Amino acid sequence: MATPTVSVIIAAYNAMPYVTRTLSSVAEQSIGQEQLEVIVVDDGSTDGTGAELDRLAALHPQWLRVVHQANSGGPAAPRNAGLDLARGKFVFFLDADDYLGPEALERMVTMAEKNGTDVVLGKMVGVGGRGAPTSMFRQNQPRTDVFTSRVYWTLSPMKLFRRELLERHELRFPTDLSTGEDQPFVAGAYLYASGISVVADYDCIFWVLRDDGGNVTTSTSGSEPRLRYLARMVDLITDKVPPGPGRDRMAHRHLTVEVRTLIHWHLKLETRDSQRRTLARLAEIIAPLLHDGLREELSAMAWLRLHFVRHEMLDELLELDRFEDELNASGVATPLVVDKGRAYAQYPYFRDPVRAVPDDCYDVTDQVGVRHHVSRAELRGTTLHLAGYAYLHRVATDDVTTELVLRERDSGTEYRLPVTHTATPRLGAHEDQGRYTYDTAGFEAAVGIDSAADGAPLGDGLWDISLAVGAQGLSREVRIGSKRASDVSGVSDTRVVDTTRGVRAVTLYTTKPHGNFTLDLGEKKHRVVSHLKLEAARWNASTPTELLITGRWTLGAYPEGPLTLVLGNDEGATSDFPVTRTAHGDTFTARVPVTDLPAGLWSGELRLSGWSVPLPRLPKDLAAAKWRRRGVPWYAKPVSGSGAAFALRVAKTDLVRAISGKLKP
Repeated sequence: MATPTVSVIIAAYNAMPYVTRTLSSVAEQSIGQEQLEVIVVDDGSTDGTGAELDRLAALHPQWLRVVHQANSGGPAAPRNAGLDLARGKFVFFLDADDYLGPEALERMVTMAEKNGTDVVLGKMVGVGGRGAPTSMFRQNQPRTDVFTSRVYWTLSPMKLFRRELLERHELRFPTDLSTGEDQPFVAGAYLYASGISVVADYDCIFWVLRDDGGNVTTSTSGSEPRLRYLARMVDLITDKVPPGPGRDRMAHRHLTVEVRTLIHWHLKLETRDSQRRTLARLAEIIAPLLHDGLREELSAMAWLRLHFVRHEMLDELLELDRFEDELNASGVATPLVVDKGRAYAQYPYFRDPVRAVPDDCYDVTDQVGVRHHVSRAELRGTTLHLAGYAYLHRVATDDVTTELVLRERDSGTEYRLPVTHTATPRLGAHEDQGRYTYDTAGFEAAVGIDSAADGAPLGDGLWDISLAVGAQGLSREVRIGSKRASDVSGVSDTRVVDTTRGVRAVTLYTTKPHGNFTLDLGEKKHRVVSHLKLEAARWNASTPTELLITGRWTLGAYPEGPLTLVLGNDEGATSDFPVTRTAHGDTFTARVPVTDLPAGLWSGELRLSGWSVPLPRLPKDLAAAKWRRRGVPWYAKPVSGSGAAFALRVAKTDLVRAISGKLKP
């Protein structure tokens, strides 16, 4: 029997009617049934699940195998039983009430094979109101790990695993855990894997919220089972990962997600004595992960919660949980206190003399949001004009010190420019139920290319534009442009301007994908010649000896006069011809009276100060122009065989050859 590519393992317990759709989604996989084996372990179901599985297995014996066993009390044992029987190169664990997108397995296998990775996460989508993790699915990740991505924030087993990895490290689900059994298994696979991939551009797995509330992951059985698997995970992390940023990144997940869940959904429902025991045990479990350096990884709310846990401050912990509930329900952000350039959230017991909680537990300086909006961004001559508003969320606009910041992307060279502060009455009244307003958040700025570098001209480079938004001694920097008025264009605007350093190219544009403004000086990304397009050459219908060369220009501006058409011949002669721009529009025309050209083979280019664009080849069917100069016939005609280059022959007519040509029979 051929080795299947994927073994799909399903642990089923009282999964009717969901399991039928689950198996249908597997049968319809684009990878093909011949590449699959499906092992369903019925863990002592009592609702007809076993009979339905047997019916389906009889219809599809070539790829579906059903195993019946006595109820084990959790998904670990049936998953292990399926894994022991699996023969596939890869293994995918699927819950009996969820289902797959049609291309899910094919896409995940392709990702693993192409990148040589051992674990592949497919994008998960909640169905029927069930939540699904999202932070790790912002974009495809061909190869990553738990320390440089968000993959550790999903520890469910619904992933593609290379079976050789699981067997080599003897990875199995711990059967002594009634919940959270997937975490040690998946975390171990993550850490042992040679690489992890993420498929984010396709909905692979659909997590279904059951109508009967039967999802294992949404049911509760108190604090004790969660304390047990949390302790197991702390042991795994401290055993497998040395102290440092990697361990802290993994600890972050458990010290926020697990601790908050345990307190909010379980501890607060227990009796007082049980609460004290649970809290003491929780403090003991997380102690190996806690150190002061971890503070930078966590929000102030999370750090405050952990302070209450490790000091076993039960009443304060429960009050913080109640406060957080109200905060989430109200949608009104917590007031701040700004003191000596730091911002502190007024969470419960802030500077309470009895509790004496350190200010560090309330410090949200690095989390203070900056709101901004650009109402003007335009180049005029050598000056960039900017206007809009910017403020620190929850910080009143008193003692405003906002500055404009120009920072060259490669060198890091930075210049700070003053702005004019303007009134913005009632700004902020639309959010936080109007609790905070920002009456002096407006700004206006003029950035002179010739003077922005501390009075000197800005050098060539990509100058990213930011605001250092300041008030009450607190300052936060933000790139600007992503929030702008509908009439403020984000399209790149390239111009050629006269400056004290001569004619220079300048482009105001917005970055992708974030849409922030950057000033390009010196064509680092935006070429001037790409905005000059020569389109056609023809004889003037009213003056048949005048060659008209037309084109289009998409420059925002350039100085008057310097756009010129220059022709030169093989004898060293040159002639310049002015270019006329249309009064309205983006077209231009150069007029070349060929009667004024000396004899020779002429080539040419369009010049704009220091830039030039070669003239295109003349049309092959362009007729020769003819005229007389001092009674002698002359002509001008295209020259073939010159490739893509402009080539115009101007010469006297050879009368002998012309006459002999006419006399030939």
